[in-house]
Amino acid sequence: MVSDDAQASLVALTPMNPVYQRDPHAVLRPLRERCPVARDPQAGTFLVTGYADAHRVLANRRTWRDGARAEAAAVLARRQAAQLPPGVPRTELVSILTLDDPDHARIRRPLQRAFYARVKTCRDRVEQVIDAALDRIDPSRPFDLMAAYCIPVPVDAIASILGVEGERLADFREWSEGVILGLNPFRSPEQTATLERCREALHAYFHDQIARRRAEPQDDLISDMVALQAEGAAINDAELAINLIALLVGGNLTTTDLIGNGARLLMLNPNERDKLLAAPDLAPALVEEVLRFEGPIDVTQRIMAEDADVGGCPVRATQAVTTVLRAANRDPAVYDDPDAFVIDAKRAPHLSFGGGSHICIGAPLARLEGQLALLKLFQRFPGLRIVDPNAEPKWRTLPFFRGLEELVVHA
Repeated sequence: MVSDDAQASLVALTPMNPVYQRDPHAVLRPLRERCPVARDPQAGTFLVTGYADAHRVLANRRTWRDGARAEAAAVLARRQAAQLPPGVPRTELVSILTLDDPDHARIRRPLQRAFYARVKTCRDRVEQVIDAALDRIDPSRPFDLMAAYCIPVPVDAIASILGVEGERLADFREWSEGVILGLNPFRSPEQTATLERCREALHAYFHDQIARRRAEPQDDLISDMVALQAEGAAINDAELAINLIALLVGGNLTTTDLIGNGARLLMLNPNERDKLLAAPDLAPALVEEVLRFEGPIDVTQRIMAEDADVGGCPVRATQAVTTVLRAANRDPAVYDDPDAFVIDAKRAPHLSFGGGSHICIGAPLARLEGQLALLKLFQRFPGLRIVDPNAEPKWRTLPFFRGLEELVVHA
């Protein structure tokens, strides 16, 4: 069924809606039941909330990600494309997140090859980062787990993989937090100024590091990519820099939220925490359940490249389709007792990493960091508790993402 449902609004699926901010499923559950494929005429997109339909859209490799290909009515999808300066190759302005083939495949293949090889060998580095963060925590007094642990671990881990010098880590963290503002379509002028300052700093930093690695290779991902360029990978320095920034931003924000959401869930569900501590090999299953139950990302969008049927509804070529991952991951048609957090339940795969050719390139590192960070945190502090478990959680206000601003705990 499809309709211009009065409650089927993409804006209503953001922190601008206080009901959604408190409990997304209070909004998503009735929308999925009433109209699993609904049209939002203001944003110019179809909202898909059922698992099966969302899975088919994401798995369809004959779709586009570039909002410039969308119809004029798809105002939100086209907004980013309209903001890009003219006269510069698109591949040097946006990352593979919003590129389509052939450019998407040309850039993603060497980046994925180098990145996945690094992830396979970086476990020790990630553990060192996690252990150092745990060592800095003073368990004798309450502390903000987000600031002390969930935020620094992902940025320091990716910095180590990229080869960022220790003395530049503070700058790197600041720039990383600043460019995350680019994910907020409703940012203020002041936030836009911060975004531009940090984006320019990161561009300059990565261009400098690429040149340095070309002259003197190191044991890091930037050197790996420079080596692939020398072997003939068709990716220039500007394209490499913009995609390293995207890898940094996407990985930091979502992995921070994965760790924070997971820690909160384990503290609220002590039986599940005890399962993990009794059987540490449940860490991979824990991370998958966190991603399903309280994943970091709300939605992802595709542009139809050809006329299609979505949930029995005709969708024309160039129309935008927004898959609501958070709704699909709790679809009772697919999951038994979907609103229960159970780390050893046998469940269908979640959709939190998207799908198809645009499946999240950072998924292997996010999984590794999430597994190690959550397991080591509770092994170090098995009695970790939320100071005020009855207080309303302090969720961030970044649209389309779900993570905590603060999580005050004590050991």
